Amino acid sequence: MKVGFGLWNSVPGTLALEGGLFIAALGFYLAGARPLDRMGQYLLWGTVVLLVVAYIGAAFAPPPPSVAVLAWTGIAGGLLTAALGYWIDHHEVVKA
Repeated sequence: MKVGFGLWNSVPGTLALEGGLFIAALGFYLAGARPLDRMGQYLLWGTVVLLVVAYIGAAFAPPPPSVAVLAWTGIAGGLLTAALGYWIDHHEVVKA
C-alpha cells in the first residue's frame, strides 16, 4: 500500500513543494534572527546559496556511481551544514 501525495511521480511537484518549504523555513528564520555583524550576513546568505546550488545539482545530476559515494556525500554534506550552522549561530542573535 502506498500513502501520501504521490509526489514521487512528479519531479516538478516535488521541486515546487520542497522549494516552498525551504523558502518558508528561511522566512521564519529571518523573522526571528538578526545578524550581529557582517560575517553573520555573509555566512547566512552564503549558506543559503550553497544549499540551493547543492539541491539543484542533486535534483538534476545523474545518479551517483555507487551507494558508497552516495553515503559519503551525504555524510560530508551533513557535517558541512552542521559546521556552517554552528558558525552562523555565533554571528546571529535570535529575537525573543
